[in-house]
Amino acid sequence: MKNTTNRRNFLKLGLASVIGITVGKELLVKPAHASELPHLTEDDPQAKALQYVHQAADSDKHCGNCALIQGDDGDEWRPCAIFPGKAVNANGWCSAWVKKP
Repeated sequence: MKNTTNRRNFLKLGLASVIGITVGKELLVKPAHASELPHLTEDDPQAKALQYVHQAADSDKHCGNCALIQGDDGDEWRPCAIFPGKAVNANGWCSAWVKKP
């Protein structure tokens, strides 16, 4: 009985599978951009609990230099790990603020 699966075919199939999974995953999972997220409001219950404001009182402590903010530097509204699914103002502040290293 002849075995039609040899090492070369196995490697080709394996490589094609890895490429297919990688490309397929990127097509299915689209990262959210801050422009697509609703802006966090100061009257949001979680924002109130963390004393979030759109304009920080201290110019040295704001969302733009917080370790929890995500997205591209320079964008006015960016995603934040503390407020999933919402964008925060880079000039804002909340009590969870942690200085970027």
